[in-house]
Amino acid sequence: MYTNTALRRGLLAATAILGGYVGVWAEFFPAAFYSSFPGFGLHWIDIAGAFDEHLIRDVGSMYLALTAVSVAGIVARTATVGRVAGLGWVVFGVFHFGFHVTHLVGSTLDEVGAVVSLGVSALLGVALLFPLAPRVDRAA
Repeated sequence: MYTNTALRRGLLAATAILGGYVGVWAEFFPAAFYSSFPGFGLHWIDIAGAFDEHLIRDVGSMYLALTAVSVAGIVARTATVGRVAGLGWVVFGVFHFGFHVTHLVGSTLDEVGAVVSLGVSALLGVALLFPLAPRVDRAA
């Protein structure tokens, strides 16, 4: 069994912040998410197809679910929950990255931003899969 280290909690916090940012925006403000995600004057969603509130809210719900598992991993005493969160982020992240890398749209800045951000998201999940520190068993 492995302990939950400060490094693992930091990685989980990064995934929770990412998931919360996307999830809250998509779930509760789908039209704004569609027209202006990721923010900062960039547009990654509205250039890719028609507005579909159901699909955008589904994406928001999924990101919020990943966020919830990441938060559970932060508060867990062992690394197991964080590793499961990592698995979820990897499965989602690799497929999401794969789609976007084969369907580039927008300006060069949009394309690079999407590929880099989705790559980082998937790599955070990969990092969470590995044990970071063995549990120290103390004599009773």
